[in-house]
Amino acid sequence: MEHITLLIGIVIVTALVFDFTNGFHDTANAMATTISTGALRPKTAVAMSAVLNLVGAFLSVEVAKTISGGIIDEASGIRPEVIFAGLVGAIVWNLVTWLAGLPSSSSHALFGGLIGATLVSVGTHGVHGEAVVMKVLIPAVAAPFVAGLASMAATRLTYRLARGRDEADTAKGYRAGQIASAALVSLAHGTNDAQKTMGVITLALITGGVVAPHADPPLWVIASAGLAIALGTYLGGWRIIRTMGKGITDIQPPQGFAAQTGAAATILASSHLGFALSTTQVCSGSVMGSGLGRKGGVVRWSTAGRMVAAWALTLPAAGAVAAGAAFLAGQGTWGVAAVAVLALGVCGAIWAASRRKPIDHTNVNEGPAAEPVGVVTAALRAVSPPPAGHPAPAVETPAVDAPADAPVPAQAAATDTPTTTAPRAQAATVTR
Repeated sequence: MEHITLLIGIVIVTALVFDFTNGFHDTANAMATTISTGALRPKTAVAMSAVLNLVGAFLSVEVAKTISGGIIDEASGIRPEVIFAGLVGAIVWNLVTWLAGLPSSSSHALFGGLIGATLVSVGTHGVHGEAVVMKVLIPAVAAPFVAGLASMAATRLTYRLARGRDEADTAKGYRAGQIASAALVSLAHGTNDAQKTMGVITLALITGGVVAPHADPPLWVIASAGLAIALGTYLGGWRIIRTMGKGITDIQPPQGFAAQTGAAATILASSHLGFALSTTQVCSGSVMGSGLGRKGGVVRWSTAGRMVAAWALTLPAAGAVAAGAAFLAGQGTWGVAAVAVLALGVCGAIWAASRRKPIDHTNVNEGPAAEPVGVVTAALRAVSPPPAGHPAPAVETPAVDAPADAPVPAQAAATDTPTTTAPRAQAATVTR
């Protein structure tokens, strides 16, 4: 066995940086609903999630095996610089979607980066197409629907069981259940996402001849990957937490409990089977399912549409960045250095842009601007009005011009929805 070279060392460090970005990018998966309903304080929530991510990293290595020897053929001439380029593509896409507050898939960013870099460096024979379809693409399509349907059914069952009971008493119980289910999601996230970085580091060690092909990740790899994702989780991806907790639907404690329980069951089952699915897509699908499961609850489809678009772009976008990085890194030592410098410059620019409108634990629960009523939203509210005691969240109707002294209609005065827009000199009055 050879010693770890400087290039392999760079790959290992880059993989841990990706693991760190994965941590703060995916904190929302476990804690967004818990924070948005007030079940836990923001800093307490991310601290608990970080600890359980670390614990989960030690529970299984099945997903790591899928990464290190399932998707990419390590015997096809894969070199450490190829893995480095793939990681750069994944990190850049993670940071771009974090800046936009979109809960895209860190897992698919990693897969796309590795696939794009491999295609440029060694060709199509370096990628196991069947494994990509069976263990990446099919779970990517199926998992959000499965989790969403499970969450929708659980939400309806939850509200039915609590029918006629005091809302304040049931809310306390559901908040306690949310804490338990959030802990389970965090543990499940560690068993799935932390292993992906383990698999990448193990793949780099295999290509460098440090460990034998098809070997399990060494203990130090498991520990370092678990620590990196835990640290990223503790820092909190507040932008994405806001989107998932407040931007998709208005979540009540029973919905949060149902969504997190359904997501945890899906993730743990996939980890056991070795499916490296996107925990982000699972948790986002669960949140949408909880919105549809509550009578009167409405999903903000514009936000959901942007999320789905990001999901569809993740594999090709990360792959394209990684392909360019692989081409440059393939030119030699100067190419690897150039990729590193460019990556640092892009990451620095994204961080600087995020400081213009910072989001942290102090303002994470400030909801997004009201969304105009669309055809789907109006139809859902028409056939499924909110139950007594649960008024529908206020949304803005398309504005129409009206004279400054026009009276507010009686119907509008009795609701939270303004129906006219007065000139700037006089603000529209909404009676609450």
